[in-house]
Amino acid sequence: MSKTRVYEIAKELGMNSKELIEILQEEFDIQVKSHMSTLEDETVEAIKELIEEMRETKKTEKKHKDLSKDAKELSKEEEEITELTEERTIKEIRLSEENLTLDKLAKVIGVEQNDIIKDMFLKGKILRPGQELDKNTVEEIALSYNTIVSFDSPKIEPEVVESDEEDLELQLAKRWIEIYEKEQDRLTNRPPVVTIMGHVDHGKTSLLDAIRHSHLAEKEEGGITQSIGAYQIEYKGEKITFIDTPGHEAFTEMRARGAQVTDIVVLVIAADDGVMPQTIEACNHAKSANVPIIVAINKIDKPNANIDLTKQQMVSKLNLVPEDWGGDTITVPISAKTSKGIDDLLEMIILVAELQDIKCIPDGKARAVIIESKVDKAMGPLGTVIVKDGILKTGDDFVAGATYGRVRRMINDKGQSVDEATPSTPVQVLGFNDVPSMHSILYVVDSKDEARTIAEKIRQRELEKSQSSNKRHIKLEDIMEMMQAQEKKTLNILLKASTYGEIEALKNAIQKFENPDIDIKIVHAGIGAISTSDIMLASASDAVVLGFRVKADSKAIKMAEAEGIQIRRYNIIFDLIDDLKKALEGMLEPEEKEEIIGYGVIKDEFKIKGIGKVAGVQVTEGQVLKNGGVRIYRNGSLVADVKIASLKHYKDEVKSIEAPKECGILFENYEDFSKGDELEFYKIVKVKRELNIEQGTK
Repeated sequence: MSKTRVYEIAKELGMNSKELIEILQEEFDIQVKSHMSTLEDETVEAIKELIEEMRETKKTEKKHKDLSKDAKELSKEEEEITELTEERTIKEIRLSEENLTLDKLAKVIGVEQNDIIKDMFLKGKILRPGQELDKNTVEEIALSYNTIVSFDSPKIEPEVVESDEEDLELQLAKRWIEIYEKEQDRLTNRPPVVTIMGHVDHGKTSLLDAIRHSHLAEKEEGGITQSIGAYQIEYKGEKITFIDTPGHEAFTEMRARGAQVTDIVVLVIAADDGVMPQTIEACNHAKSANVPIIVAINKIDKPNANIDLTKQQMVSKLNLVPEDWGGDTITVPISAKTSKGIDDLLEMIILVAELQDIKCIPDGKARAVIIESKVDKAMGPLGTVIVKDGILKTGDDFVAGATYGRVRRMINDKGQSVDEATPSTPVQVLGFNDVPSMHSILYVVDSKDEARTIAEKIRQRELEKSQSSNKRHIKLEDIMEMMQAQEKKTLNILLKASTYGEIEALKNAIQKFENPDIDIKIVHAGIGAISTSDIMLASASDAVVLGFRVKADSKAIKMAEAEGIQIRRYNIIFDLIDDLKKALEGMLEPEEKEEIIGYGVIKDEFKIKGIGKVAGVQVTEGQVLKNGGVRIYRNGSLVADVKIASLKHYKDEVKSIEAPKECGILFENYEDFSKGDELEFYKIVKVKRELNIEQGTK
């Protein structure tokens, strides 16, 4: 027996998917997961008949009401009696705008919740038990039962992460909300903002190009000037904004700052290549940011494409189960090359946005998120923004983190100057006093003086923070203190190793540490060197980074130090497991701190009689010490961790060599190196434990 998807049934009935799902669940007790769920044709026909009956009942009720009205008009005396009766029975109630739900309203006006649902359904409005209600709906329902409602002022919490009470950006968010708190009942839907993610060469750029050139808004001719890092298309009368910037930066850091801009992620997986390391990384970033994921299986036009195998890898490696396999992940086969499936993908984006019910304040002072920034030789500092709420206009004064300015000009995704930008519209803004920080929030304020004052205070505060190193994230030494706290805590771990086999072994070993007081969660596990992207994810999810037989690049180490993220690297699996065990037992001893001092590369190799094989090394960064250690990497994976037996500059034995000089190194009991191997030089320093006032002794 054939089946039909819910969204297709909704189209036939002339309603949106969300309304149909609510009717199925509340009226017919049919539980469906989403608009992609399927129903058997026999059930579909029965549902259609019942809904048509309900609609006919509604029409009949309307006719009865009309007849009743006519009858009243025939008898003026009866009408006057009715009016007097209604006046005597009308009552007034006062409610708070906070937590307005159908069950609470029913209790206040003295009517059964189910009766309200049925009565409102006959009026064409779908409600469900306990549903949150806006002011207009509350007033409409109350009037149906001869009740007038007046409202107390609402208390609205800002959409930001927990922060210091003195945080000026938090104060800005609160001020912005206070400006609009009286207009919350005017919230409207805004177009979704979509980021396309995936592994290298899986077709992200090709997909963006296919979408951009196939679905430009009406009256647009030719190509599109993609100069601002984002663009907007129109599909079946609905707008969609796409971010054309590095995906991880587009939303993971947003989550850490409480300024989520991405509404939906499209994860691209090539049907001829399957799930790859960057696919896993992108998926984990999306999950960490709590963003809905749509999977686009690309390159289905290739002869070696295997859609079923790709779906199997989605389940096993990403823990994403396709909807047609009984899961809840929308999966769309596409070909960016031939444009096959592009319309299906766009339709799914619109449907997910519909179910997400993405809201905004449609006018007034703007709030926007900066997704890109640079300095142009001709125009000066530029910032690409996506408006979240309100309307950004030419001449508006604004503050964005430690920068401020006045909107002198705005350029849209077609290279045209515009006077205003509505919610979800991407524009390039000219008028910053300095290059803004990417992902900072732009707030329109009353005057340039106010903007300058706020920006200067934020800049000063950031300087004080950097000098006092206030950033603090979880470390292994903190686990016992977490366990002793009243609430159950979670230790997030970001795991990197040189092979998938090592990853699986480490996962299995770590997951055996069951503890009633603390949950251990692996937020991401991947192969290869520890990168800045890993540190960004660790910062967003407050995770400890554990590396096994992999290097950490210099940028990642510097970012980790700035962010206060702990990186621990191991060459022996038992050392990693032993440290974790000791941490859980509160017995982790203070370790000698390892300090990375430099990097190099083996340019040549020499055989010297009576001495052995010597490496000709170019020191590329920092320095190398004779009494230090050196790790040798090949293709990003660790091959050896050895000591230096001899360090020479030309013929002289030396204690150290600094970049960019060359030197000869004789490794202690190790000759299995090759040209092109990368070197990481380090030294061991002893660090005394310090007392942390907030956390206690570490």
